[in-house]
Amino acid sequence: METGRENRPEIRQIPPFAGAVGADASAVQWTGGFYRERFDVNADVTVGHLQNMFASPEISHVLENFRIAAGEAEGEFSGTVFGDGDFYKWMEAAAYTAVRKKDEKLLAQLEDYIALIGRAQQPDGYISTKQIIGEREGSGVTRGQDINDFEVYNMGHLFTSACVYFRLTGRRSFLNIAEKAAGYLKNLYAEAARSGQVQTAVCPSHYMGLMDLYRTTGRREYLDLAELSVNLRDSVKNGLDDNQDRIPLRTHRKIVGHAVRANYLYAGVADLYMETGEQDLKTTLDAVWKSLTTQKVYITGGCGALYNGASPYGNFMHHQLIHQAYGYEYQLPNVTAYNETCANLGAIFWAWRMFQIHPQASVMDFCERVMLNAAMAGVSLDGRRFFYENMLRRAKKLPYELIWGQERTEYILSYCCPPNLCRTIAESSEYAFAQDRDGVWTGLYGDCRGSFALENGAVFTLSEHTAYPYSGKIVFDVSESNGVPFLLRVRIPGWVREGTLQTGRTVRQLSSADAGTYIEVPVTAEALRGETPAAVLDLSIRPRLTVGNDLIEEDNGHVCVEAGPLVYCIESADVEKSGVQDLEQLLMPSDAVFAAKEIRIGNTPVQALSTELLMLPRKHYDREALYQDLVPEKPEKVQVTMIPYFAWDNRGRGEMMVWLPLAWR
Repeated sequence: METGRENRPEIRQIPPFAGAVGADASAVQWTGGFYRERFDVNADVTVGHLQNMFASPEISHVLENFRIAAGEAEGEFSGTVFGDGDFYKWMEAAAYTAVRKKDEKLLAQLEDYIALIGRAQQPDGYISTKQIIGEREGSGVTRGQDINDFEVYNMGHLFTSACVYFRLTGRRSFLNIAEKAAGYLKNLYAEAARSGQVQTAVCPSHYMGLMDLYRTTGRREYLDLAELSVNLRDSVKNGLDDNQDRIPLRTHRKIVGHAVRANYLYAGVADLYMETGEQDLKTTLDAVWKSLTTQKVYITGGCGALYNGASPYGNFMHHQLIHQAYGYEYQLPNVTAYNETCANLGAIFWAWRMFQIHPQASVMDFCERVMLNAAMAGVSLDGRRFFYENMLRRAKKLPYELIWGQERTEYILSYCCPPNLCRTIAESSEYAFAQDRDGVWTGLYGDCRGSFALENGAVFTLSEHTAYPYSGKIVFDVSESNGVPFLLRVRIPGWVREGTLQTGRTVRQLSSADAGTYIEVPVTAEALRGETPAAVLDLSIRPRLTVGNDLIEEDNGHVCVEAGPLVYCIESADVEKSGVQDLEQLLMPSDAVFAAKEIRIGNTPVQALSTELLMLPRKHYDREALYQDLVPEKPEKVQVTMIPYFAWDNRGRGEMMVWLPLAWR
């Protein structure tokens, strides 16, 4: 099977204004444990499941739109306007799956799809099926008519998908289409710059996509085009906080507006900064990153708290109703938490780029928090059902309707999230390591192997052996080394309170003073020869109670449970035998003691926590009353089980809570 560059390490070019760069995507893979299990479910189930959805004219109509646009089928455009982009995202996941699983049939299908897209593409490079079909039919639908048609968004995902396909297989078939589309975009933006008539590109995936083209092909014109497209934002007339274009980009200091659009924007700007070094961009990135991570993100890493909310930028005369919005500071409701899966994934994309700018443990901790909690919760453990939004509290019954259902479903009308999550899980090993000129930075921890070639001449394979995130012990081994020394930079997560780091015969005791740092380990000659581990990290993962800022109104007086990088929750299924009727009855003792135990949810092993909570009988509580007299009742002790947040909603409809009221004792 032709898979191009699989498992061949290459010296990665570090962007001029970055501290590190991601490892070669083809040379890093999960070998076991949590991430490999999730990768396998994604590859064996989700990829094929989504393919069927895209292929069905009755469900999504996406492939049918390409056939109609290519003149090979009769009919009208149907489905979502961003369906083209969703399909390109799925193609990324399929490319990874085909290469990793050596699936020749899937690779051949991808080539067929690429050929179809090429036949639908217009001579000038334009490719967006709704407009191609509309212009042919004379229906009045034309190019550039409505920014909410997501034309450039679709092209951005085309660029990235094509680059991934080329890097994994060495084949240019998809890349040729992408470069032709980029040529169209170049002409479009040149005319916009000349005329001053600039439209917002909604959900700007094309910034990242153009930077992917630049780094994949080495053609300077794509870097210039990315810079031009970012600069043109400031020429948009009557911009909106919704699209982050009401005020000039370089004056942004808070994160506001539509969460997916914001996270995609700043991820692309981070890419641009790494290549140009423009200080004003970095000032904006650092300020907005701080705004997100210190005031507007959920404990799970969820982003975009509000279904609909005002997101003013310092001027309260300019309230704007914004969908899936970053609201006010500390405005983080639980029952109505939006946290669109795409926004959470956008946070991962942005965090990974911020880490390459600033290789700091706190940034990688954030990336890991989102990946293991908010992102992984977006898909069921069997890989077939999806959340569009990700709440932190599900009640038995609400007296109002939410925009999206409170249970995962196989098909969501707005189908952007499933393929986005599918590609992220498929590519997740890319976040395991970063490298610089003389060493490797550890990223997401998991059982994995990566092959490296560094600028200092070191060539080697680095492996992690671990049951993380359930176990804090990670053994780092070197093999296939050419003997040239290198540095291993080991992340000590911010949640660490105690542990050890062993290098050779030296054992370093770790404490909370080491949390949130990287420790630099020179790899010894013995380790390079494979005679001893390069390092053994052993972190104590003890469940802990976490409190939120007092200004988070819904969580004031509440706590949540974390163990290592995982957030835990409680579901109705785990209290049914305890006499608990409603989860609101439960209180978390301040001296709660937890015991880890493995359970199975479906076919998936999960490490749960057993603990004793307090239950208020609430015999005199009237659920229909808005206010009522407090009738004191003596709490009872109940034994319950808590599960990782990512594993919830896999056992039928029931209540779920992340934050529980605190009872001091």
